[in-house]
Amino acid sequence: MNKFSITDIKAREIIDNRGMPTVRVDVCAGPGGWGRADVPCGSSTGSHEATDIRDGDSRYHGKGVRKVVRNINKIILPKLQGMNVTLQQQIDSVMIELDGTDNKSKLGGNAILGISLAVSRAAAAASGRSLYKHLNTNASVLPVPQACLINGGRHAGNDLDIQEFCIMPTGASTFSESVQILSETFMHLREILVKKLGKSATNSSEDGGFAPPISSTRQAMDYLHESVEHAGFYDKIVYGLDFAATEYYNKGTGTYIFEGSAIKQGQMIGFIMDLLDEYPSIVSIEDPLYENDFEGMRILTEALGDKIIIGDDMFATNIKRIQKGVESGAANAILCKLNQIGTLTEAIEAVDFARRNQYYVVMSERSGETEDCILSDICVGLNVGLFKTGGIRGSERGSKYNRLIEIEEELGSAAVYAGRDYKTRDLIDD
Repeated sequence: MNKFSITDIKAREIIDNRGMPTVRVDVCAGPGGWGRADVPCGSSTGSHEATDIRDGDSRYHGKGVRKVVRNINKIILPKLQGMNVTLQQQIDSVMIELDGTDNKSKLGGNAILGISLAVSRAAAAASGRSLYKHLNTNASVLPVPQACLINGGRHAGNDLDIQEFCIMPTGASTFSESVQILSETFMHLREILVKKLGKSATNSSEDGGFAPPISSTRQAMDYLHESVEHAGFYDKIVYGLDFAATEYYNKGTGTYIFEGSAIKQGQMIGFIMDLLDEYPSIVSIEDPLYENDFEGMRILTEALGDKIIIGDDMFATNIKRIQKGVESGAANAILCKLNQIGTLTEAIEAVDFARRNQYYVVMSERSGETEDCILSDICVGLNVGLFKTGGIRGSERGSKYNRLIEIEEELGSAAVYAGRDYKTRDLIDD
């Protein structure tokens, strides 16, 4: 064995920000190669994502992950022990082959991803570099945070159908300034919601935004606009919405149960186009239609070509799904969620494929997160211009912001805040 050889892998069951069990993995390699990673989990998940294996017994309402821990400690470890920890692609390929399924349902996407991410950290440590520099020596882009301040849908206990109402401080000059803008806008929004709707309007959602007792898309946008104006950042902020439309789509009737009515595809498209006409500062929309409606997404993309039209559930960070989008002209951006595909290698391949086909890339956390800030390093390592960071409260979100602040400081004069160039597909030639 050399100094980069994997000597041990240890998994354990921990809990995420929702009190839901998830997996933590430690990888040891040689004298200095140690890495740890926690596996995130979504609550509104598409049908094309890698499989999260759960125990299905009485513990944690069946959501325990002891099976996954056993799969890591008993099945995967013997196959990886002695491998060079810096050979990320080879290690990920061994796990994919060992699982042998299209959706990682034998060993669990939550098992494979935990090891894949911990391996990347161990390799960076063994090489004596920060993870973002280990992934890319030309890493220098600090992303514009797309921060959710108001939540609806499955992420909130209200009657608002659209899942996320986000602000994007594109007018900031640095990432650190963008965090200040987010925080101050959040404070003003809190005051507005309390004044107009009462204290319960500031209850937290799963993503860290507010979950006010409202049901109107336009009302949510108006509250956001008002808070931005009160904070004095009207010329520094644009908006992004995550419709998560699959969550309220009825496959049996082919209708969206949206804002009290059952509407067809054409009506949904009409609503979206009217909304963006009324609020032109909405520059990004995610999953505006059912996850398999490639034709509808083509229509929207052609009509709204100056906007970022993101496929999340539609693409699931999967090259095969992205290829279908490219061929049909559906969407012009992918959301990169690591646990949708299950390995770091496959996620990077999806990002590279999307960029080669002129699609924008948006990095994203999940609603179920821990204080692990690995996504921040990966985002900078890939020079991604937009990062869906969740709300501006909660340590599981704050850790991501704080790590990006650290990275910006480490990079010094080499740091490039994406800012108003967030739509540039190749901010840095890497």
